[in-house]
Amino acid sequence: MGYLQPTDYENYGLPESTSDDWVTVASAMMNSYCRRASLNPLQYTERMRLTANSQTVRLTYLPLVTVAPATSPLVTVSARYARPRRGELPDPALEQAAWVFGLPGAWATLDPTTVDYVAATGELIFPSNVLGIAYNEVAVTYMAGLAVIGDDILTACALIVKNAQNTPGLNVKTSKMDTLEMSYFSNDLMDARVQSLLRPYVANRLG
Repeated sequence: MGYLQPTDYENYGLPESTSDDWVTVASAMMNSYCRRASLNPLQYTERMRLTANSQTVRLTYLPLVTVAPATSPLVTVSARYARPRRGELPDPALEQAAWVFGLPGAWATLDPTTVDYVAATGELIFPSNVLGIAYNEVAVTYMAGLAVIGDDILTACALIVKNAQNTPGLNVKTSKMDTLEMSYFSNDLMDARVQSLLRPYVANRLG
């Protein structure tokens, strides 16, 4: 399904006769550029290591979103004290205590409400465990996406369709456009204006 609805076409400078296939393909190109399945709210799961002396991580997909009836974008949170890398635990006493109590490798389920988060940046701040030893690996299932598709996304979608309609070789009447064929023109269709509008929603740490 495309981000623009037929009732939106005229408001964003598209003729009412615009085929829905143009919008569907433009929306798919936007998802591909942002390296995600959709800009609508979806559930994601990530497993990450925390750097030494840090209790924060940054999630890949933004922004975090709370979907009713949930009260937090964090669905499930697990953490563990995995065997540290060289130099991550300078205190041998703490290391021995962790080994005695069997903490290394054991996952603990955390109450998501105990984990602070920043929805716009995807930053999570974790508490220490019962022994005061910082966790160094976490697994998080969370919701991310746009609760409301805003003007920036709708404008970007309309611009791609306009660029496609004005590109030689694409300005033809057809009942369906193939996304693979459209990819050859991606540099022309995803111009600087479109990229600027989509930049806040591009997934982090995926190349």
